[in-house]
Amino acid sequence: MRLQNFVRAIPNQFGVAASLGVLSLIGLASGAIAADDGAAGLDIAAMGMGLFGGLAMFLFGMGQMSDALKSAAGNGMKTLLMRLTRNRVSAAVTGALVTAVIQSSSVTTVLVVGFVSAGMMTMTQSIGIIMGANVGTTITAHVVAFNVTQYALMLVAIGFGMLFFGKSDKLRHYGNMLMGLGLLFYGMGIMSDGMAPLRDFQPFIDLMATMERPLFGIAAAAVFTALVQSSSATTGIVIVMATQGFITLPAGIAMALGANIGTCATAMLSAIGKPTEAVRAAAVHVVFNVVGTLLWLGFIDQLANIAVWMSPVHPELAVAEERLAAETPRQIANANTAFNIINTIVFLGFSSVIARLVIRLVPERREPETVLVEAKFLDPQLLDTPALALNNVRMELGHMGGYVLEMIAGLRPALANRDLDALQKIVRTDDKVDMLQQRVLEYLGKIRGQAMSQQEADTFQHMMNAAVHLESAGDIVESELVPLLRRAVEDDRQLSEAMIEMLNSLGETSATALGHAIDAITGGDENLAQDVISMKEQLRLAMDRIYQYQALHLDTVGTEEIAVVRLQIEISERLKRLYTVAKRIAREVLPAEVASKSD
Repeated sequence: MRLQNFVRAIPNQFGVAASLGVLSLIGLASGAIAADDGAAGLDIAAMGMGLFGGLAMFLFGMGQMSDALKSAAGNGMKTLLMRLTRNRVSAAVTGALVTAVIQSSSVTTVLVVGFVSAGMMTMTQSIGIIMGANVGTTITAHVVAFNVTQYALMLVAIGFGMLFFGKSDKLRHYGNMLMGLGLLFYGMGIMSDGMAPLRDFQPFIDLMATMERPLFGIAAAAVFTALVQSSSATTGIVIVMATQGFITLPAGIAMALGANIGTCATAMLSAIGKPTEAVRAAAVHVVFNVVGTLLWLGFIDQLANIAVWMSPVHPELAVAEERLAAETPRQIANANTAFNIINTIVFLGFSSVIARLVIRLVPERREPETVLVEAKFLDPQLLDTPALALNNVRMELGHMGGYVLEMIAGLRPALANRDLDALQKIVRTDDKVDMLQQRVLEYLGKIRGQAMSQQEADTFQHMMNAAVHLESAGDIVESELVPLLRRAVEDDRQLSEAMIEMLNSLGETSATALGHAIDAITGGDENLAQDVISMKEQLRLAMDRIYQYQALHLDTVGTEEIAVVRLQIEISERLKRLYTVAKRIAREVLPAEVASKSD
């Protein structure tokens, strides 16, 4: 079973993109080498295996490390984002911290989009987080710059041991992280050895020299980043080349700047077909990265000076090439961080301006009339992190529950106004509930394909049960209550004022309980769930009042009024069933031992 878990834990999001990137590099390298007669002394086959095999292992290790970090962090990322975003500065710091942990600004942006869509975060707060996320992604560059390749296999061995023999999910996640880190460093070493013969190959040296021209270096790195869909991967590869002395600091900075532009492709692709809030978040990412990079075009030398001042020096190395290879990697990593920190500080003061600009660039879109309803929070980018994907399911259940509450709220005025069109509108709203339930269950089916901890598996089951219960509540309204009210209107059945008052009270109790249950499942709030359970006595008293009223007046009604009495009883029974569904949803939030005592 553990071996099976190990196999399932292998990441795959870099697969296609990395292959494209490798193929493009092969084309460039092959063309350059084939065009030069001096290539005869190079063992091209051995170099290709070392360079591209090392690159594949480097990207694989980076992906595995990132996946493990996201799984280990779990819901802690969501909690941190929600608690520490009260102002622009704290929002930026929070975005940097969360992204430094998960090493994926895309995931951070997806979380932010969900919060903005749910009204739990403002656009201005989200801008601070997105800016901070750029700072967080620079951590990988510092890890790579330390170049501890001599410990790579030890990290792989320790990580594998933790992954294979670990009993807790948390320990296996950390084992996955260490193993990924070891593979990353081992891939670096293989790449470095593969590229070593190119030190004396003039065409390659000339090609690297062209990277010092800012526009060329930026363009090359932007294209490669768009292919591999990871600015951290591009910056890491730039640092690997710097360890061999292939590129200078200005060239490395230009390519790091290009990586910031290339990563915008990922943001834009992820926003295609998404709600307006997602497109706006992607637009913030693009505006910040592109404008920030353009502002630094004329100040690369100054940024290089800052990086040199921040970085350690190695005066003991007399050979210039050796000193360059020792100092430049750390300088590039520091320049990348300085660039993003300075940009964040500068742009934070213009968060409100950027928010207004983005809103104008991406106006609110009207959904096509043919689209009945779309899921707002079920983002496929989070599927490889079950804890975050399940959190999005929670928010989507809140979206679904909102339509159920809308249906219940429409019953009272529809009956009071004798409005058949309003009743039909409630029926159409149930179609939205059904469609959202289908989307939720489909998304849960995709989550099931991921490796989950026991806690995540339990949450998965609770979310699935809650979706079923919510749809059941919608069906009670649409298939049972609406026909009863339609019959009352069409047959001109007049309920007594006293009975209408009691039914309204019962309906409000059931609707309040269902609202609390939806909020409880959305926020994981056990206190609200307990409140729902405790309303059982309130509902019993309301039902007793109805039964007593009917018993007292039953002997005074005629034969024709018996139908009204039956109608009133049937309506009250359906309203009671709504509370029963609310109680079932609330139990999904409570611990099993508590839920079992709530019958």
